[in-house]
Amino acid sequence: MKRIGTMVSMLVLAGSLAGSAMAEDGILLKEPFTPDSYCHMKFTAINESTLFASDPRLKDASSGDVIDYYGSCDESPTGADQVAAQKRELTRHHWDLDES
Repeated sequence: MKRIGTMVSMLVLAGSLAGSAMAEDGILLKEPFTPDSYCHMKFTAINESTLFASDPRLKDASSGDVIDYYGSCDESPTGADQVAAQKRELTRHHWDLDES
């Protein structure tokens, strides 16, 4: 039982550290492969309730809903490209549920 308590405590601590480590812009990781050109980035997904609004907001980092992105280093987590991509994914996901 002591191990379970320790593991839960460590998970809570790791989650709080991950949330505090997130930058204001929502980018969790940014690894440039070539300067100012091609990057590997991780950032939180856009909150579905704001996805179709004029001012999309990112989900909390603790949600675990993370976008793993490879492409231009100037990509914005709430930019037009990400909004369009996440709208397509949401629509495709709903169509998949309807066919089941």
